[in-house]
Amino acid sequence: MLTRSQPLLRSRGVPFPNIDPVAFAIGPFAVHWYGIAYLLGVALGAAYGQTLLARKALWKDDRPPFDAPAIWDFAFWAVIGIVLGGRIGYVLFYNLPVYLADPIQIFAISDGGMSFHGGMLGLMVAVALFTRAKGGRILSSLDLLGAIATIGLFLGRVANFINAELYGAPTDLPWGVVFPTDPEGLPRHPSQLYEAVLEGVLLFIIIRIATNRFNALRKPGLVAGIFGIGYGLSRTAVEFVRLPDSHIGYLFGGWLTMGMLLSLPLVLAGIALVLYARRANV
Repeated sequence: MLTRSQPLLRSRGVPFPNIDPVAFAIGPFAVHWYGIAYLLGVALGAAYGQTLLARKALWKDDRPPFDAPAIWDFAFWAVIGIVLGGRIGYVLFYNLPVYLADPIQIFAISDGGMSFHGGMLGLMVAVALFTRAKGGRILSSLDLLGAIATIGLFLGRVANFINAELYGAPTDLPWGVVFPTDPEGLPRHPSQLYEAVLEGVLLFIIIRIATNRFNALRKPGLVAGIFGIGYGLSRTAVEFVRLPDSHIGYLFGGWLTMGMLLSLPLVLAGIALVLYARRANV
């Protein structure tokens, strides 16, 4: 009998590319691709955000949430928000009993364990505090965040692939990948790349069209809403073929995952923001 975890595999799969998770090392100091992806995502996102902020005509009343050069000050806040939020989110949502038993492990970030949803919440808090200090519209700042976050998402998912982590269920599709970290050695869905395309490339294109062709930034909250809906639906779709964390498993019926559950509030909040933006800017 076939199961979701053990389908009939007719293909031997695509060999995993020989990519070292460590980009380079200087003595005992090792720099991982994952860390580079985080920093590069913030840097490229800030650079793109600066171009949007500089075009005042894109924004409501020709007033962006803060001056374009200030985006680099915000980048520092963003890194803190992502790291703190991502770690706290992982502790609360994914492995709370373990950390309650040994609280000192909460600070062992080098051992892994970051939550996107927690990182996004931390980033939203950081952008709200920064914008408030600058006297700008918080909703417009969230729109800015939605426009640039897709860059970091793309790079982060590519880094997940390089790390051979967060892969999907076994598949007999011709592009199934045999990951070196898989003890079963089966061809699996490269779910990291699915997310990179959907959450990164496709969502970036959709939001880019919305901001530059349909003046979406002139309706505060609209772009943030599009991002929330787009990310939540993309993540939920991929969760159907992505394996859940082994220590959590499926929450219900052999298909509901924690990733789906945490994405639902993003979709609902996105819908609420889109409706608000349309009504408030009629």
